[in-house]
Amino acid sequence: MRSESVLVSRIRELSRPLAPVRTGEQPVLRPIEGVRAVLFDVYGTMLISGSGDVGTSATAIDSAVLAADALGDAGFALLSRDAGRRAADLCEETIRAVHEERKAGGAEFPEVDITSVWRHVLDRLRAESAIAGAVAESAVRGMAIEYECRTNPTWPMPGLPDVLAQLHARGIPLGIVSNSQFYTPLLFDALLGRPLQALGFEPELCVWSFEVLEGKPSRRLYAKAADTLRDSHGITPEETLFVGNDMLNDVWAATQTGFRTVLFAGDKRSLRWREDDARCTDLAPDAVITDLCQLLSVV
Repeated sequence: MRSESVLVSRIRELSRPLAPVRTGEQPVLRPIEGVRAVLFDVYGTMLISGSGDVGTSATAIDSAVLAADALGDAGFALLSRDAGRRAADLCEETIRAVHEERKAGGAEFPEVDITSVWRHVLDRLRAESAIAGAVAESAVRGMAIEYECRTNPTWPMPGLPDVLAQLHARGIPLGIVSNSQFYTPLLFDALLGRPLQALGFEPELCVWSFEVLEGKPSRRLYAKAADTLRDSHGITPEETLFVGNDMLNDVWAATQTGFRTVLFAGDKRSLRWREDDARCTDLAPDAVITDLCQLLSVV
């Protein structure tokens, strides 16, 4: 299996600076009293997401080219002209099939483990003589990173390191609740030069969808973070602030658990008002920020 340091280095090699796209929204900077813990979303909040969210595919034409490049750099030989197209299609088909299977089993918001998805895809491609190469765990993880970094490039939001440092210096426990895959935690080390714990995040307060196998807006993700805060720190949901870019997946879901909320409206790619969703019709976050640094004037 490739070591984490190798994976982090590869993410760094594949990454290029991105800038947020202005939304035109006006911040609503109401001070929120009594905050003792802050939880964050990742994609579109702490990290600029080129596609707007984790696991979002590129266009059909682009995804075929990007998948072919990813296969080659992951160590596979392409034996078919259509190997890239077939890889991209199989990836989407496999994700849909897993979602359908888990929904039939009662999961309301199913999530996949992307390593299982790519293992299945690569096995199929080998069986179809579309590629050659051993489908070892290192190659599977490598393929997942090669493809994700190409289809969904990421970069830190402006001001992120300073915001995290100042919150941590105040003694505020920091955590994450995010749609994610195994490579999501590695992005911070790759792009900020320090792992999550060195940035002030407490591992037990980081809830990843690929581990729970449920995605947002599942309340299980938020409830898990709330339980840990209560048990480990004596902090209640009312004393917890959640920061995210999506009115449904972040604001509505966090509110259902009793968290206070801040909508991050700083990047047009990922801002989701969800105006057509009845759950968000009469919903308002406690504050709206258009720059992460504004969070420091709210907390």
